[in-house]
Amino acid sequence: MAEQQSAKEPEPNQAKTDATNQDTPEELAAPEKFPPEEEASLLGESNDKKSEANALFSSAKYENAITKYEEAASICPHYLDYELAVLKSNVAACHLKLEEWKEAIKAATNSIEGLDRLERSEAVQEQKEEEERKKANEDDDAEEEIVSSGAQKSAPAPRQESAADIARRKRREDILRIRAKALMRRARARSELGGWSNLSGAEEDYKVLSTMTNLTPADRKIVQTQLRTLPPKTKAAQEKEMSEMWGKLKDLGNGILKPFGLSTDNFQMNKDEKTGGYSMNFSQNGPSQ
Repeated sequence: MAEQQSAKEPEPNQAKTDATNQDTPEELAAPEKFPPEEEASLLGESNDKKSEANALFSSAKYENAITKYEEAASICPHYLDYELAVLKSNVAACHLKLEEWKEAIKAATNSIEGLDRLERSEAVQEQKEEEERKKANEDDDAEEEIVSSGAQKSAPAPRQESAADIARRKRREDILRIRAKALMRRARARSELGGWSNLSGAEEDYKVLSTMTNLTPADRKIVQTQLRTLPPKTKAAQEKEMSEMWGKLKDLGNGILKPFGLSTDNFQMNKDEKTGGYSMNFSQNGPSQ
């Protein structure tokens, strides 16, 4: 089987490789895109693979579903961050079912990062459109004839939501929906994998989720429960790992000091209760009894 790429990429534009036609940094940063017809064809093929993967997931064939989701991602144009984020979130769901916590974290993180890129891109586009709209309104105002003082004092009519506005709002809702799913899946995987770093990360994910208004009642209940039960687990994991780290450092120190007839027991750390600082005292005979 031929090796699969992470996502389908278009061939570079020959005109942009011409040494006489140098691009600006902004143009170089913009992703190359397929012609609309080819993009639609690739997206349709990717969606077919996704539908197959969904059916496999419903049949509890999670490993096969992962393969199909990855095939869908390899076909999907690499710049379609939303579609790819959905696929990665679904892959994370499969890994959760298989209790493959590390793989679930990675897939969910890839999904969230894709949504982050998409939101930044759309925010820039919305700002650009708003600036263009303001400029157009200013030009219209400059060309209007003088109106009556009564009309000048009246409030401007509210701008009606256009088809583009409705589509943009629906897009934001879809992004938030997938973000919530990816965060729930990553938080679950992190809490299951355990360890100080993962438990801290799970807490952060659940805190973000607690601010989101689009959670289902069941998910909101999970979030609230986890935010109550995780902190003591995180603290215990921190103390355990710190103790293990100091133990390893002590062993290392003893190995260095042994040729001199000393050990780390000859050095005492004393905390100054007034300042909160520490001082080190040396005792030839080790700790006092």
